[in-house]
Amino acid sequence: MPTTKANPQRLYADVEFLTSLRPARNYENLASLNQAADYIKAEFSKLGGEVVEQPFEADGRRYRNIILRLGPADAPRLVVGAHYDVFGDHAGADDNASAVAGLLETARLLHARRPPLRYCVELVSYPNEEPPYFATESMGSYVHAKSLHDAGTPVRAMLCYEMIGYFRDEPGSQRFPNQQLAALYPSTGNFITVVGCTGQEPLIEKVHGLMQANADIDVQRINLPVGTALASLSDHRNYWHFGYEALMLTDTSFLRNDNYHEASDTIDTLDFRRMAEVVNGAYAAIVGL
Repeated sequence: MPTTKANPQRLYADVEFLTSLRPARNYENLASLNQAADYIKAEFSKLGGEVVEQPFEADGRRYRNIILRLGPADAPRLVVGAHYDVFGDHAGADDNASAVAGLLETARLLHARRPPLRYCVELVSYPNEEPPYFATESMGSYVHAKSLHDAGTPVRAMLCYEMIGYFRDEPGSQRFPNQQLAALYPSTGNFITVVGCTGQEPLIEKVHGLMQANADIDVQRINLPVGTALASLSDHRNYWHFGYEALMLTDTSFLRNDNYHEASDTIDTLDFRRMAEVVNGAYAAIVGL
């Protein structure tokens, strides 16, 4: 298994840049959103792969998916994604600068990997995951997933980073939507969760096992029906729509983090050591797949 490790200082620097943008990088503030996209593109461009933009329009505004491809171009794709926009006028440290930082650090680790990759790993950062575009065809991830489908591109799997930086060690710090789930999972919010849909259990079990074996953090897993609200609250939903296997890596968002969609979602609330361990686990899963 891989020995290369994620760097918490690099993760911090990425989150610091994204959370410092003013006004906030939401769908209306195109200057800030484009600054975020330009930063991601610049970091990707340091890594020697193919960097492309995928522009699209929504309500007369131009948005951009930023894509890095590593590995053989003619091989099936393994997609890793994270959205770079925020809700409202907030810094969005956990939601979703933490995930973008994780995506960038994953790209750096893959770039350093020897021997070369067997799949074409496509790392994608999207706008328009947040309202008002959530669950619409104007999500950047919908545009990307549709492009793969329309081109007939084979996809091994899609891994979605969604809020990976908030952890708590106090008993009772992890909430659940019902008692049935509460009985199955830890009540302390210091784990990361692999979320998949019913029917893709082999993928979830493989990713979970690879992450748990290669990360110094507790990794939990859950499979939920596609129609379950909690199962589809990020960009992986659009890959399910086009028939691809996809999963989400998350700190469970508002079930743990009271700063969700609030001004208090700031960089000082994040745990960069544990965030690095999430990336270590995800990197091992990507290589293991």
